[in-house]
Amino acid sequence: MCIFSIFTEGIPLQLVLVRHGLPLRVEQERGRADPPLAELGHLQARQVGARLALERIDAIYSSPLRRAVETAEPLAQALSLRPIIRDDIAEFDRHASQYIPMEQLKVEDYAAWKAFVDGSYGEDVDMQAFSARVADCLEDIIQAHRGERVAVFCHGGVVNVWAANVLGMPVRLFVNVDYASISRFMCASTGERNLLSLNEAGYGAAPDANAN
Repeated sequence: MCIFSIFTEGIPLQLVLVRHGLPLRVEQERGRADPPLAELGHLQARQVGARLALERIDAIYSSPLRRAVETAEPLAQALSLRPIIRDDIAEFDRHASQYIPMEQLKVEDYAAWKAFVDGSYGEDVDMQAFSARVADCLEDIIQAHRGERVAVFCHGGVVNVWAANVLGMPVRLFVNVDYASISRFMCASTGERNLLSLNEAGYGAAPDANAN
């Protein structure tokens, strides 16, 4: 065992999940919608990046989707860290042909928004499989960074299912996760997982923003 491992053995890792900033709206008939950040989203990314740059961040991970990658960029540049892309922390609807921010959907089609927040995520969505995929990926990250603090730029659905897993809740989207918000988890090498904070906002987050 190396000297570093001796000193970090038993020290918990702090897992910092960051939801992406506000993306552009995309509606198309076919193909995968993978929108970049809107102007406000870039501002949110800079703000949350500046906040986290004040902390010791040992590694940065990101979903492969553009909205997550672009949100990670300011922090990565500030700390001279290269984000590690992990496919398994992409959102559950990654192959959808449209992206409509949830606060816009709520105003334009309240019935569709209400159905979503009540648990109608689409016929092709297997939330149990999604939750298992996310948990396996995050556990791999935890094992690779014992005793460190890791920032993971991801999605509202990822934050929800991981938090539900840690809290022992049924798998569902149970909390409105703000754009560019921070959620923290303490993860011990002995297997304990504890929620430190959920949905730390104040970085330019848009109101009423749900998972996605």
